[in-house]
Amino acid sequence: MENLKTTPLHNTHRQLGARMVDFVGWHMPVQYEGALAEHQAVRNNVGLFDVSHMGRFRIRGADALPLLQTVTCNNVAKLAQGQAQYSALLNERGTFIDDIVINRISDHDFLVCVNSSNRQKDYDWIERHRKGDVSLSDDSEEYAQIAIQGPKSQQLTTEVTGLDLSPVRFYWFTEWKVEGHQAFVARTGYTGEDGFEIYLPSNFAVPLWDKLMTLGKPLGVAPAGLAARNTLRLEMRYPLYGNDIDDTTTPWEAGLGWIVKLSKGDFIGKAVLDEQRASGVKRLLAGFELVDRGIARDHCAAYLEGRQVGTVTSGSYSPSLQKSIGLVYLPVERSQPGSLFDVDVRGKHLRARVIETPFYKRRN
Repeated sequence: MENLKTTPLHNTHRQLGARMVDFVGWHMPVQYEGALAEHQAVRNNVGLFDVSHMGRFRIRGADALPLLQTVTCNNVAKLAQGQAQYSALLNERGTFIDDIVINRISDHDFLVCVNSSNRQKDYDWIERHRKGDVSLSDDSEEYAQIAIQGPKSQQLTTEVTGLDLSPVRFYWFTEWKVEGHQAFVARTGYTGEDGFEIYLPSNFAVPLWDKLMTLGKPLGVAPAGLAARNTLRLEMRYPLYGNDIDDTTTPWEAGLGWIVKLSKGDFIGKAVLDEQRASGVKRLLAGFELVDRGIARDHCAAYLEGRQVGTVTSGSYSPSLQKSIGLVYLPVERSQPGSLFDVDVRGKHLRARVIETPFYKRRN
């Protein structure tokens, strides 16, 4: 554990009794009192996640927009000031380098949030295509990132920041000053609940976390770790890079065609995606539930008529639905709701059924 990176909240997690694990080179909390309780706290009240391990790049300059239009598949030009966008960096094969969130601070200033495991790879890829009047900086160490998620998240975030957050729509953000320093409060998250992510200078992370925990007590606040984050995002069918999407999968195959804007002009991977849309894909990422008793986990083999056709990319027990759910790539003709296949769970072939996603639908 000596060489693992830590977030500014590392000691806080230890003091809270978190079980810490190696997560893509970071010493991160997997759970505190228990993953099930943390999951339910987010679904019913409010939970706090330390996501400071994520990468944060700042892209500025007159040519910042053309650069982002080239390296991403969504249409960044559609973003207004204060708006965020889910997108992806693709390679020439039209497959994922990473899935990202782009925040447009002003006409020529963007904050890009990337997955921690891909931080250097993403930076090098963007830098490789940088030209003209544009600067690229990796501000990941300078900023911390705290996610406040759940039906009571707006109440808590308002109390802590003093901001009126009611005008801030989903996937929009507002600027906030922390003792004169620039910070951002974005209505984004990875849980499917209402929620906010605060980007702020690293040295203010501990005081903010402590304030959230104190003011959140009457609201049932709970710190939440990686285990709950995983089950929450899976219930919403949100993809996890390295599991559900990677450099072997395209947005069409992953069910993420909505982030591909072929009409915006040229971008890396466009030619392949044009061709694939015309010819059709051979496989699709499908959501499923186990019919037989058991829990399908990541990497379990999937079978059709006794022949292995893939592996479960993400699988877990769903605390909200109280059943085993998962994602798997299946042949297109077998990827529709109602289709049956088998999953190998500890040497036993258990029957699974393709169902509609997202698995969980928010109550409010």
